[in-house]
Amino acid sequence: MSKKIKHQDPEESVENALNKTEQIIEKHKNTLIYTVVAILSISAIGFAYQHLYRKPLKEEALSQSFIAEQYFRADSFSVALNGDGNALGFSQIIDEYGSAAAKSVYLYAGICELHLGNYNEAISYLKKYKSKDPIMQARALCNIGDAYASLMKNKEALDYYLKAAAHADNIFAAGYLLKAGIMHEELKNNAAAIKIYEEIKVKYPQSMEGYEADKYIARLQQ
Repeated sequence: MSKKIKHQDPEESVENALNKTEQIIEKHKNTLIYTVVAILSISAIGFAYQHLYRKPLKEEALSQSFIAEQYFRADSFSVALNGDGNALGFSQIIDEYGSAAAKSVYLYAGICELHLGNYNEAISYLKKYKSKDPIMQARALCNIGDAYASLMKNKEALDYYLKAAAHADNIFAAGYLLKAGIMHEELKNNAAAIKIYEEIKVKYPQSMEGYEADKYIARLQQ
């Protein structure tokens, strides 16, 4: 004996589904309202933070940095770092604006400290500088090497000169490699120094360092 299959009217099925949905919504109405309000509140706070606080702060930091950069280009490193009494210097901009300031302020501050003979402070600033520009990042790495070399920490200096040379394969790398070769000499690693000078000669023959590589090699081979 076959069972009778009850067929439900499609419109009745839709109506039942809608009724169930309405029941669920009614049951959880307060929770849904609170959730929507919370999402809108968070979005509003985020928008206000970015556009009413963060953006003006970045613009203000940029304006202060512009004046400090003028002093930097004029080789007034102390004023560029510490300000002139009216405009802030790079170190003050970092303290005042924190992450709202451009990353370049760490590079500027580090180079200023380097020129002023404050090598540990220079290293601290330069290590905080992160850039997607390989040329500028390589320059920062080289400056860290210079600071370590000035502190007579030749192994650390060598490490950063090699990092700088490897970070960006361009004409500037020849200078970084030359400094690495000199550090090898300071560490009495003459064979390693010769290898570096030969690398300069092969990879960057048109550079000033490439022209002078034979001079360094001959001196060590005598």
